[in-house]
Parts: sequence; structure tokens; C-alpha cells
Amino acid sequence: MTARTAVQCVRYELWKAHRAVPDCTMIDWDDVRYFLAVARGGSVRAAAERLGVNHTTVLRRIAQLEERLGTRVFEKLPSGYRLIAAGEEVLELAEQMEASSHLLETRVFGRDQSVRGLLRVTLAPSLATHLLMPDLADFARLHPDIEMEILASGELANLTNREADVAIRVVYDRKTLPLNLHGLKGPELFGGVYMSRDRLAAWRAGAPDPIRWIVISIHGIPDWASEGEIRTTGVPFRTTDAEAQIVAVRQGLGITTLPCFVGDADPLLVRAPGTDLHMYGTLWLLTQGETRKTKRVRLFTEFVSRRLATYAPLLAGLSVPHD
Repeated sequence: MTARTAVQCVRYELWKAHRAVPDCTMIDWDDVRYFLAVARGGSVRAAAERLGVNHTTVLRRIAQLEERLGTRVFEKLPSGYRLIAAGEEVLELAEQMEASSHLLETRVFGRDQSVRGLLRVTLAPSLATHLLMPDLADFARLHPDIEMEILASGELANLTNREADVAIRVVYDRKTLPLNLHGLKGPELFGGVYMSRDRLAAWRAGAPDPIRWIVISIHGIPDWASEGEIRTTGVPFRTTDAEAQIVAVRQGLGITTLPCFVGDADPLLVRAPGTDLHMYGTLWLLTQGETRKTKRVRLFTEFVSRRLATYAPLLAGLSVPHD
């Protein structure tokens, strides 16, 4: 089979699958999903991690697709998997199939007005663990038939692809929100510079120990942050995540930036003297298309919107007096 013939066969087989032409040997949509994951991730390992399966499952699915199409779609290189000509044709039509599948799901999902079933919510880990988990628990108790999945991650889940049903995000510029998302605007979120109360007391007493910036490695010190009345050394203390950052500042290693709802709520921390607050952005509850019309999504967004409104002073750094 020539390369041109293989490409023509690929286009025909994918066209049949996309158009739902009856065929007992039709391409399995799950095989196409695995193909898309490898094409986008560039490797079997990346696809397996994204799909939550082992790498042998990914290899088996790709082999099944290639057998059905009668041609290879990837070239295996030391650096990973690269699409060949036939694979490029598969990618074009596979993405159309994916879009049609998502449209079908959201339209059917949007007609579901029950208060049972799965509800996936994505939000930043700090919002989940330091602010909203009691509210999420209250909602779960109010609606025991809703299966909640909380995706507490810094990664932005794709609502259009149904990776989540509701996103709670900090948005600095409303114009950056995709036009296909529906949003409920929440309170503004501010951050500040914090240190431990004990370390502040020691600094005021003239303790000679150096004070460091405590930073998350991938972020560093934000441009807006200042040391105020305190002078730090040029040697930072780095962590890889926000929870380790908080523990480090509690230990008196130095100063760090935190959202006000985290720093102000911690009895062991206090704002560093002479420092200012900074607006991170505005909290938004985001949903997509037909999904937002379902009863469980509407119930959740309305519930959380009310709770967030009560947290406005805490989020803005106005609720706690400081030293």
C-alpha cells in the first residue's frame, strides 16, 4: 500500500466513524482517544499518565487502531512518538470526532435535571484546603446522591472537553475568559507578605538570625512584594509546593507571600511590618455550555457563590487586625 493510498484509507475509515456509518468493524472511539493522548503528549508515558492507565494499555489501543486502519500512524523515535503522514490525517478527523463527542455529551448532560450523579469541580489546592472544604462538605451532606470529585490542582482543567463541570478560578483580567464559558463573579482576592509571630518578636528584640525569602521554586519572589521594614538576606529558602511554604514560614525561616485567606487565618502568622497587600484577581465560578443548565451544577454554583460572598472580607484581607 502506497503512502497516498494509506492516507485515503485513513480518511475514509475516520469519516465513517465520524459519520456513524453502520459497520460491524467500525473504529472504536476509545482507540481514537488513546491516539489523541499520544499525539498531544508526544509519548506513551505522557498519554498513560493523562488517561490514568498503564503504558501497555496505550500500546494495545494504538495497535488496534493501526490494525483497523491498515497503516501505521506513529513513528517511534528515541525522543518519543511522532505522527507520520497517515497519522496527521487521523489527527485532523479525530479532533473533529472529539468535538462532536463533547457536543453530544454536553447537550445530553444539560438535559439531566436530577440531583444525583457525578459533579467534577476544579480549583486551586489552597482554595480547597484553606477555604472551601467545609463548604464542599456541607454541599455533599445536603445532596448525598451527588458524587463529588474535587480536582484540587494548579493545572487548568478544560471545561469544554468535560475535564470538569465547574471551575473556581482566580482571574486577573475578565477579558481573558474564553467566550464559551459562563461565569458567576465572586469576591476579589488579595495577598500579602507574612512571617511567624515568634520570628517577628525575635526580630523586634534584635535577634541576629538572618531572615530569608521563602519562595516556591517555580515562582520566585513576586514583583509586587517588598520587605517593608525588614531586610532579608540574598539567600532564599525554596520549596516545591504551597503547603511546604506555609510550614517553612511557621518555622521562622523568614517571610513569604500568601493569599490573605491563608495568612490571616493562621494564628501563628502575621503580616510583615511595612508591607502592602496586592490584588491577585477576582474569583469566578465558571461553567460551560449546556453543562451549566443541569440541576446539580446550578445548585452547586449558587451554593458556593453565596458562601464566597460571606468570605469577601477575609479574601480582601480586611477581617483580621494586625501587629
